[in-house]
Amino acid sequence: MEILQKFLLDNFNLSQLSAYRFSLGIAIVLLLIGCGLVHSIGRKILLSIIQRLVKKTKSQWDDMLFKHKVFAWIAHIFPAILISIVAPLIFSEESELFDEINILVSAYLTIIAGGVLFALLNAVRDILMQYERFKDKPISSYIQLAKIFVFLIIAILTISIIAGKSPIYFLSAMGALSAVLLLIFKDTILGFVASIQIAANDMIRVGDWVTVDKYGADGDVEEINLATIKVRNFDKTITTVPTYSLISESFKNWRGMEESPGRRIKRALHINKNSIAFLKAEQIESLKSIALLKPYLESRLIEIDTFNTSNTVDINCPVNGRKLTNIGVFRKYVELYVLQNPNINKEMTCMVRQLPPNAQGLPIEIYAFSSDKAWANYEVIMADIFDHIISAVPYFGLSLFQNPTGVDFQKLNQN
Repeated sequence: MEILQKFLLDNFNLSQLSAYRFSLGIAIVLLLIGCGLVHSIGRKILLSIIQRLVKKTKSQWDDMLFKHKVFAWIAHIFPAILISIVAPLIFSEESELFDEINILVSAYLTIIAGGVLFALLNAVRDILMQYERFKDKPISSYIQLAKIFVFLIIAILTISIIAGKSPIYFLSAMGALSAVLLLIFKDTILGFVASIQIAANDMIRVGDWVTVDKYGADGDVEEINLATIKVRNFDKTITTVPTYSLISESFKNWRGMEESPGRRIKRALHINKNSIAFLKAEQIESLKSIALLKPYLESRLIEIDTFNTSNTVDINCPVNGRKLTNIGVFRKYVELYVLQNPNINKEMTCMVRQLPPNAQGLPIEIYAFSSDKAWANYEVIMADIFDHIISAVPYFGLSLFQNPTGVDFQKLNQN
């Protein structure tokens, strides 16, 4: 500073004050350039040393610290060290400018500490997610909450350092603005409460297949954050669902199905009610050629004959006594066919039931569980069953119901 001032006074005919200001400006510019060089060189040296040490170790935590730039943030301390060393040489320690520079350095170090904590939290999140017991937990939500607290603390400390006030002063001011803060962070608070309830009640995990009709979400949970839950749909699109909506509204979690020994098949055929009738003797003989039905028909006929004989039923009227119907035999055939399918879990519920008749006919529903729960395989198993059953319907003198099409009306007109 003295050399610069003397040079300016001797060569540029400046006043003492002007020479001081020019020399001060040049010194500050040189100091800033020096800070940039120190940061660049120090960062490169520090990171190269840390990288070598990280490669030598087998643990993963140091790799995560390096990946999330914890050490890169620490390297920002080098300019602060340079300013602390050089500032007393440039400025008088009694001057106001020296005090202001010390304040700025303190604020800068506080911000660096915040950056280090943010990077450290990111590393902790990835480290925890490597453990099996934490993979399905909403770790991201808690990390985000911790970041909010860190941000608030760093912001208050930085402002208090610059303003020269105690942090308690700003905390008391924030207390007066609590209503505004609650409004600003409403979604964050709701998300945090929802995350705790989700984790405590084990309602949803990362990797679960969920369906949220209101938001059009139907896929696997990829990430549980403080405010949103990211769902990758089966069409590969991504839907974000507010975390608190899973507490306040209904949704479907398919985890129970995936953890169970089978996946449910629940589908019905609608039989035309006009095709339902008692079976005649020749029809029964024809149906005995079906291997699955023969034992059932023989035992059933003996049971019916015994009942009718013991009750002296007049069998000349079909309505009297007990008789086989095409719909009843068909229902039994479907049940036997489903039970002999190797892809159906026999230890779980397996039945073929008749639902209440409706305008579309008489529904015959298959209620069973597929042993293979993979979506594609499940669809193939179910399709194979119904392909066969639909093709078998005419053999029982039955017909399926379907709404008339243009072809049907065309045939009607031709007739």
